[in-house]
Amino acid sequence: MICRREAPHAEKHHRLEGRLWAMFRRLLVANRGEVAVRIARAARALGVSPIGVYSDADAEASWLRVFDASVCIGMGPPEQSYLRAGTVVQAALQTGCSAIHPGWGFLAENARFAALCEQHGLCFVGPRPSVMDRMGLKWPAKRAMREAGLAGIPGSQGLLPDVQAAVEVAREIGYPVLLKADAGGGGRGMRLCQDEATLRTAFVEAQTEARTAFGNDALYLEAYVSGGRHVEVQVLADAFGAAIHLGERECSIQRNHQKLIEESPSPALSPSQRQDIGRAAAAAAASVGYAGAGTIEFLRRPDTGQLCFMEMNTRLQVEHPVSECVSGVDIVQAQLRLAANQHLDMSQDEVQLRGHSIECRINAEDVRHNFRPTPGTVRVFDLPTSPGPGMVRVDTHLSAGDRVPPQYDSLLAKVIVHADTRQLAIETMLRALRSARVEGVETTIPLHIAVLSSPEFTRGEYDTGSLPFDPADLDALTSAGTD
Repeated sequence: MICRREAPHAEKHHRLEGRLWAMFRRLLVANRGEVAVRIARAARALGVSPIGVYSDADAEASWLRVFDASVCIGMGPPEQSYLRAGTVVQAALQTGCSAIHPGWGFLAENARFAALCEQHGLCFVGPRPSVMDRMGLKWPAKRAMREAGLAGIPGSQGLLPDVQAAVEVAREIGYPVLLKADAGGGGRGMRLCQDEATLRTAFVEAQTEARTAFGNDALYLEAYVSGGRHVEVQVLADAFGAAIHLGERECSIQRNHQKLIEESPSPALSPSQRQDIGRAAAAAAASVGYAGAGTIEFLRRPDTGQLCFMEMNTRLQVEHPVSECVSGVDIVQAQLRLAANQHLDMSQDEVQLRGHSIECRINAEDVRHNFRPTPGTVRVFDLPTSPGPGMVRVDTHLSAGDRVPPQYDSLLAKVIVHADTRQLAIETMLRALRSARVEGVETTIPLHIAVLSSPEFTRGEYDTGSLPFDPADLDALTSAGTD
């Protein structure tokens, strides 16, 4: 490993009261790009020195400047760098860190990595390895949440040992079905199967993708609910048994099972449903001894309106900013405090959810060609943050001249707005996106504009089944939706 020269501000000391300062003098951020920048800034706001890691593909990236020091951990492919648990731990020890924040993806939900951190005296910012084993993997989480009183989706009663087992379950519950990776996230290792022939082929494909992305090829199967709504609840829990929620997020606008647009609150829930599912999620997290920030995900059935538990994400979510906007809580800072064994500093009754927030994930992708990634150099990168009424926030790691490498996720930035009403939030987002300028790579901005301008989105009548239009019609839809 090669340690980069420390930044000029690396030796600045900040006063931080209590146990957090003693534990987190230095924090290693075991990730890259936008999430690495987000964590580093939160750490610095608490007086904690952020230390980064990078692969040789990211060696010249401008986002590395946010760290006080950074360490090269290997070659470009993730399995030769960001997925090398032992090397990441070595980087933390080499740079005098006492804690590691995994971000999302890569090693974020790897219980063995969390245990390895503990073995070397490093605090892992996340739940304990035993809890992560139970909740970070999808099937154990389903069992635990069923025991906690949350309804589930019909499917396999455990992991699938082989394709024949998947076929037998599918025959019992009926098609269509979804294959899902037990360690999955972001749509990786997931396949929709309409018949047995597709299931047999998809089983091998999903295993291969899951093994590459997560180092774990275990799969399970559940019924595919057509027209469902993807609703998730953000929870915070401390090590002393207290848990609260910060409201729910609607994440049903997706492509290839990956989220494109998120909003909070969900337009699909009534105030009573919102209160009930939030409190149930917080209670379920406390019942399994969860500590830290986590997300409990549900699928809202279109026939009954019932919210069925899908999975728990034992990490920070990409879409966490919309919950921050409506609650006023900095979730990353809360993660660090909770990891330092601090008590939650508010009760559920003190959480005040205000207004409406929307997030658009701006990806370097060619929408017209099945969202094909478009790596390259970003020549112009201008995402305005104040186009009019409403608050606009941009979370990004990029500047003009930066390169988007082909080895990693295509996320360029997240544009987040917050306003008093949903309609004003939509209008604020449209103004922000229409004034944005990104050149050098194809982006999903035209698609976001078309979705936000669609009658289906305006009415809040959409689901996970598809986008509200064919991306092939994007040019006509975008021009029709412009002012």
